[in-house]
Amino acid sequence: MGSGKAKLDPFACYLALKGIAQSLNSSLPLRQALHLALRSAAKAGGVSGTAIVLLDSSKKHLLHVVSYGLTDWYVRKGLLDVDKSMGESLQGEPVVVLNAATDPRVQYRDLAKRAGITSVLSIPLKDKTEVIGALRAYSHEERHFGKAEIGFFEAVANSCALALESARMLENLEGGHDAPQENMLSAAGASQVLAAELRRPAQFAHPSEEEFAKLLDFYRIEWLYEPRSFALQLEGDNIAEMFTPDFYLPELDLYVELTTMKQSLATDKNRKIRRLRELYPGTNIILLNRSGFAQLLAKYGYGLRGETKVVRVLLSSTQLQRKVRSLGKKISRDYAGKKLVLVGVLKGVVPFLSDLMQNISLPLAVDFMSISYYSEVSGQVKITKDLDTSITDMDVLMVEDIVDTGMTLNYVLNYLRARNPASLKVCALLDKRTRRLADVHLDYVGFEIPDEFLVGYGLDHLGMYRNLPFVGVLSPDAPVHEKATQKEGPEQPCLSRIPPLLSTLPTLSPLTLMLLP
Repeated sequence: MGSGKAKLDPFACYLALKGIAQSLNSSLPLRQALHLALRSAAKAGGVSGTAIVLLDSSKKHLLHVVSYGLTDWYVRKGLLDVDKSMGESLQGEPVVVLNAATDPRVQYRDLAKRAGITSVLSIPLKDKTEVIGALRAYSHEERHFGKAEIGFFEAVANSCALALESARMLENLEGGHDAPQENMLSAAGASQVLAAELRRPAQFAHPSEEEFAKLLDFYRIEWLYEPRSFALQLEGDNIAEMFTPDFYLPELDLYVELTTMKQSLATDKNRKIRRLRELYPGTNIILLNRSGFAQLLAKYGYGLRGETKVVRVLLSSTQLQRKVRSLGKKISRDYAGKKLVLVGVLKGVVPFLSDLMQNISLPLAVDFMSISYYSEVSGQVKITKDLDTSITDMDVLMVEDIVDTGMTLNYVLNYLRARNPASLKVCALLDKRTRRLADVHLDYVGFEIPDEFLVGYGLDHLGMYRNLPFVGVLSPDAPVHEKATQKEGPEQPCLSRIPPLLSTLPTLSPLTLMLLP
């Protein structure tokens, strides 16, 4: 294939698109089907390599999830910054780079030169109207990529996007998202799930890696396996030594290299990490042995001290904080120019209300109430601590950590209405709608949750677990107090009535079970 504008063989393109459609519509695993599609596209399109990159959960990075014809070290060169790596294609239009070694739209220009990549075509991957990533074609020779070539790769990108959309729909169905529309995975949300799944290895290099991955999955901590290879030593234009850390944790911006107790291996890895820090200042990386797992989790708030009976993490710390930020932005828009007062009922709402008010960009006041039950039969409540300030003519937002039967919330709302606020609305982080008895309207909802006993992020059991940074499902084997409730007194079922959940816990090693006694 010569330089400049290449000519495509229409019949070869037809056969390629036919084969791509068959691969993506087959029963093959998604990763394998996409790889076959990329191989067919590269051969028919006359390019040296092809790849699919998807947006990560922060929408700040692109992740290589499947590729063909690219060297492993180039694929693992690092996370692609949206603003530095042909980000224009994420606006919906194709981007052509003639010289990857000099074009500022290419993030890793020196590595592209070493890999022999000259020209790059980036085609947006769209799920309906939402861009979720890009299909990229790489050429060792200068290519101008004319209309016919761009059209061919756009057809390939559309086929791949349809396969990803089908996987999204399957994820929604298997994940039980077929009830409330607001709980459906968005295209971008599904692309994040698929990106993580597609990047997971078919087999880990060492059992400790699989063990660590299971532990991260239990706490719903996002991770990438061997996402980047760092060049430690160069010989001319060639890379003489590379170092690829085992894991990257995007939430913590931290690379993790696991090691065994064998001293010779630990010494060599320590040498590489010291060299990496010298060459790439600002890169956060640690070396962990088996005993370091618990220390790492505890450092970032995930370590469970003492006896715990959490069998499953329902909502991770990252999921909670993203939702709180989203609610804060919406509330800020809706209450602009109003006299906003946040009201919470102690004690469970404290973490949620504290985080929420920090994400509301408006002047506001905060007040608390406290209640207790004086009739275990009827569930009636009494106010043991009233508001400290008047809410007359104020715009009151009642903030709740969890709403299940709605009986207590209904009582409190009627109590507040008697104070003549200008407006009264409700923001609930967790909505246990299946338990609803009272007809209460929730104006802002974080998550609709199943009918399970939850702890963490303010929710307690017998006064414990409020300080967990996630929301977890409590084991039915946890000790039960005869008055134990989730939120609203006698209406909440006791733990003995909750279906067994231990079967949902993945098979974990003795080390992990030590953390979850």
